[in-house]
Amino acid sequence: MKAMLGMTAAVGLLLAAAPAMALEVREQATIKAPVEQVWKQIAPFCAISDWHPAVEGCTLRKTGDRQERDIALKGGGAIQERLTGLSAAKHRLRYTLLTGPLPVKNYTSTIRLSAVDAHTTRITWSSRFQASGASDADARKAIAGIYTSGFDGLRKRLESGQ
Repeated sequence: MKAMLGMTAAVGLLLAAAPAMALEVREQATIKAPVEQVWKQIAPFCAISDWHPAVEGCTLRKTGDRQERDIALKGGGAIQERLTGLSAAKHRLRYTLLTGPLPVKNYTSTIRLSAVDAHTTRITWSSRFQASGASDADARKAIAGIYTSGFDGLRKRLESGQ
């Protein structure tokens, strides 16, 4: 019995010391535009200022051989992100959050495009992170909202022919 209590205490300590589990958000949408046209909007790392309704502006900078962007948010606030992967062949962009007001930490994200047909693109925006300063549910909701408003901005830009 004493050994069992000791083992239970050891397991409890290990669990308490383990890092928080990563949360995931994955949102998808279709856009009535060819995949290459959508890719031209997504691939330039600072082009987010052209299509995301929450973004006021974006400044691109190089840190060593890495691209980073400073995003100015409408209504104030700023986000800094680093490009971690870009594949034109796979229509995939990966980045990580460096700083910003989002209720997350250890945030990594991927935007991936795939052709549904010659005139329609599926966009998948996904991420892994830990909640920081908010509940898991609130952190997920905040990130999902960023993605869905981004989809709306892309649709407005591409489907209206701007």
